[in-house]
Amino acid sequence: MGDVVGFLNNFFWGPWFIYGIMLIGLFFSVITRFLQVRHIKEMFVLMFKGEKSEKGISSFQALAIALSGRVGTGNIAGTATAIGMGGPGAVFWMWLIAFIGAATAYVESTLAQIYKEEKETEYRGGPAFYIEKGMGQKWFAVIFAVAALLAMLILMPGVQSNAIAGAMNNAFGIDNWIIGLIIAILLGVIIIGGVKSIANAAQVIVPFMALAYILMALIIIVLNIGEVPGVIALIFSSAFGAQEIFGGIIGSAIAWGVKRGIYSNEAGQGTGAHPAAAAEVSHPAKQGLVQAASVYIDTLLICSATAFMILFTGMYNVHDEGADKVQVMVDGEVHKVDGEPYEIYPTIFTGEFGKDEYTGEAQVSYAQTIKEGAAYTQYAVDEALPGFGAPFVAIALFFFAFTTIMAYYYIAETNVAYLFSGGAEKIGIWIAKIAIIVAAFYGTVRTSDLAWAMGDVGLGLMVWINVIAILIIMKPAIVALKDYEKQKKEGKDPVFDPTKLGIKGATFWEERNKK
Repeated sequence: MGDVVGFLNNFFWGPWFIYGIMLIGLFFSVITRFLQVRHIKEMFVLMFKGEKSEKGISSFQALAIALSGRVGTGNIAGTATAIGMGGPGAVFWMWLIAFIGAATAYVESTLAQIYKEEKETEYRGGPAFYIEKGMGQKWFAVIFAVAALLAMLILMPGVQSNAIAGAMNNAFGIDNWIIGLIIAILLGVIIIGGVKSIANAAQVIVPFMALAYILMALIIIVLNIGEVPGVIALIFSSAFGAQEIFGGIIGSAIAWGVKRGIYSNEAGQGTGAHPAAAAEVSHPAKQGLVQAASVYIDTLLICSATAFMILFTGMYNVHDEGADKVQVMVDGEVHKVDGEPYEIYPTIFTGEFGKDEYTGEAQVSYAQTIKEGAAYTQYAVDEALPGFGAPFVAIALFFFAFTTIMAYYYIAETNVAYLFSGGAEKIGIWIAKIAIIVAAFYGTVRTSDLAWAMGDVGLGLMVWINVIAILIIMKPAIVALKDYEKQKKEGKDPVFDPTKLGIKGATFWEERNKK
């Protein structure tokens, strides 16, 4: 199992794909004239406008569901892993992929709004819908829908639940299977209510925990205010291999920064496009801009909060993927014993170092061996606020990761609705509910390495298919942006008319305009 997952992981995340994703994000940034800068104020204003309807949810609820998916274990454990495997420079590459990824998020979410459909009780949309209508290739849309079901129901929920279990076990000593049972019960209660229930839960939980987590990071920054310039300089210098100790891992910094950045902010993955389609708006570009803002919130705020908390401790690791061991960092320097770097593999290691007073051999006192990135973040917070780090991060991670699993279910349900109709759809939805509950429980009891590897496979599968699609059918999203900007200049509240703009296949909007 591990060998198969490893092979697929290497295939999906080869160097050409890592750099390709960056180039595609840059391309969308250029073609939209860097909307993520020009419309930054508009992004945040729009998220609080728009009301929910009988079949649609509000812009803020759609944002909350999207953030539920984006803000998860990737922000806590994933950021720690990126630093551990790629050094502090990985943080810079996470920032960069978020900046250019905001344009990608706009394109996919606007396409989802343009090509959404009105079902009996709610709006549905996402990559499968815009691939069929925009490309006219139903077979390709079906492939995405199947890939999304595989990723959302089987491969990716375990990453979130595994991180929850690890953090809770580290903080409170609760057995993993008990945590798995709690997750399964809570998840079942919420997802039975469908998209409205998920939206109502997300709009309360996500803002509260995001603000609490950022506030915690700000407190730690204030306590270490004198170190801020040094940490920022460290991130930038190590990102380009300017420092000798990081010079050999610039490739790892880019790879892990981009991989964990995409895992966290999901730009290009197509997941944020699903809730974007469910929003009640007068123009598709409105929700596209709101979803672009969600990438900023996810990475530039929450991932950065984690990164600063870790780097302020001065204890982190640099893992050269071509080597067998990890160099242990203490107070920002490679620790040495008798002139040689002290190394340990495969765990992330923290502690104090010295020599045995009798034998003279290297000795580690106050040793702590940490395998999960979440526990690494717990240690970092505990350094600043003793006794508070482990429980706070465990609770934050519980809410972040749990809401992500909720978002995964919503995405899976949307793709079931695309593939089936009538009685088959109802049966498919119940199977999806059972599958994600089982996968979430199983994730709590399997190894974290396998959980992350399977999650990366699921992520890579969706990104591959979605990015190819949006590159082919991006034109309507660009036309919609220009139309939105034109109407705003004229002082209007923009409304969308696909027929006037020459956009075909936007049946929902065509029917709405007729009415």
